[in-house]
Amino acid sequence: MGIEIEDKFDVAPDYAVPDLSGLAEVVGPKSHQLVALYYDTADLRLAARGVTLRRRRGGDDPGWHLKLPKAKGVRQEIQIPLTRSTKVVPSELAELVQAYTRGAPLVAVAELDTRRTVTILREGETRLLEVADDRVKGTVFGERPRVERWREVEAELLDGDEKLLAKVGKRLRKAGAVPSESASKLGKLLDLPPAAGARTVSGSAGEVVVGYLSGQVGALLAQDPRTRRAEEDAVHQMRVAARRLRSALKAFRKIVPETEALQDELKWLGTLLGEARDLEVIRARFAGRLKDLAPALIWGPIQVRLGDDLTRREQEAYGRIREALGGERYYALLNALDALVAEPHLGKAADREAPQELAAIAARNWQRVVKAYDTAQAIRDHDQREIAMHDVRKAAKRARYTAEALEPALGKDMARLARRAEAVQEVLGLHQDGVVAQETLVEEAEAARRAGEDTFTYGVLIGVERSAAERAHAEFPRVWAETVEAVGELL
Repeated sequence: MGIEIEDKFDVAPDYAVPDLSGLAEVVGPKSHQLVALYYDTADLRLAARGVTLRRRRGGDDPGWHLKLPKAKGVRQEIQIPLTRSTKVVPSELAELVQAYTRGAPLVAVAELDTRRTVTILREGETRLLEVADDRVKGTVFGERPRVERWREVEAELLDGDEKLLAKVGKRLRKAGAVPSESASKLGKLLDLPPAAGARTVSGSAGEVVVGYLSGQVGALLAQDPRTRRAEEDAVHQMRVAARRLRSALKAFRKIVPETEALQDELKWLGTLLGEARDLEVIRARFAGRLKDLAPALIWGPIQVRLGDDLTRREQEAYGRIREALGGERYYALLNALDALVAEPHLGKAADREAPQELAAIAARNWQRVVKAYDTAQAIRDHDQREIAMHDVRKAAKRARYTAEALEPALGKDMARLARRAEAVQEVLGLHQDGVVAQETLVEEAEAARRAGEDTFTYGVLIGVERSAAERAHAEFPRVWAETVEAVGELL
C-alpha cells in the first residue's frame, strides 16, 4: 500500500519529452508494454467516484492494483500479486470497494494496452521521480465496444519532494504538455460526464449547507476502505464524519428538513464504529498509564489483561463493523446520503442569503449549550447533575461542528466560536473519560479477582483516573467563564 502523488499531462502524438538534466541524475529512458484489465460495476460506480481497480501485466509492478482517491492529485494505492483468473476480482479488494459497488457485481469494463517509456530522476541510489511517456490503446467493452488511441505523460513522485514535481511539470508544460482534465487513463477512455451538483441558489444558506454535507459524505466514503483494513485512526475519522453529518442535519433542519430517519441511521453507524474506537482509545490510555508507573507498583498480569483482553474485544468489534459494512442497511444509508447531496429536499430557509441565516443558526446552537448548562446546574442531586453535564458536552460538540461547517462562509468568528465550544467539550470529555476508565478498571479488576490474580495495580490505576477526572472537574468553571465571556463578544 502506498500514496500516489502525480501530475498528468495530455500531449500531441509528436511530443518530445524535454531534457530533465540539471534537476537530478537522469536514468533512462526504458520502455515496456503494459496490459491492464479494468473492473467496475456495469453502471461504472467506481469510475464515477474516481476509484480504479485493475489487473495489470508487464512492467515493474504487475499485479492487482486498487487506487482510492484521497485528495486532488493524491491517491492511495493497494496492490496484491497477480492471480490466474481474469474474471474474479480477489475478495480482499472486492471488499474494499463495497461502499461504491453496494452489492453490484464487478466485471471487466475496459482494457488499456500501453507502450510506456520511463525516465527516472535519482540522487545516488534514491529514486526521486518517474516520468512516464505513454502511448495508449484503450478498448471499452459492452454493448457498444470502441477503441481509442492517445498519448499522455505522467510525472510521479517516488522519494522526491513536491518542489521537484513542480519543476518537472514546468519543463513538461514549456515543451507543450497540457495538464490533463482526466484523473486517470480509464476516466479519459470512459469519458464520464461530470457529476451533477445539487441545484441551490448562489450565495444562499442552502448552497453552504449542501456543500458541507457533500464534503462530509465524501469523507465518510474515503474512510470506509481504511476502516475495513483497521488502519490507524480510520474508524475514528469515519465516526467523526458520521457524527458531523448527523449534527449538521439537526442544526440545519430548517434548510434541509425531514431527515429524522437519516439521522437515526447515522446514529446507528456512529454507535457501531464507536465500540471499536472506544476500546482502541482506552487500551492506549491504559498502556500509557502503566508505562508511567514505577515497576514496583505493577503486580500480577495486568498488562496482559488490559492489553491482550482489550485487543481481543477490539478485534471482535472490528469484525462486527466489517459485517455491517457489507450489509443492506449500510448500503441503504449510503444511497440515502447520495440522494441527500445530489437532490436534497430544501426548506424555505435554504434560499435566504447565507450570512444572516447561518449566523442566527450558530447563535441558536450556542444558546443550546447555555440552556443545557443552566439546566444541569439547577439539579441538586450530585449524580444526576453529573449526568446532565453530559448533555452540556453533547451540545458543545454540536455547536462546535456547526461553527466549523459555517467557517468558510462566515469567516474567523466561526473559527473562534468553534475553538471555544471545543474547549468546553474537551474539559468535560476529560472528566467523562476518567469516569469511564474507572468503570472499566473495576470490571477488569473483578475479572482478575475471579481468576485469582493480584488486583493491587488496578486500585493504583483507579486512583490515577479519579485524580484526572477531578482535575478536569475543577478546571471546568474557569473554562466555562472564559468561554461565556468570549462567545458573548463574538455573537
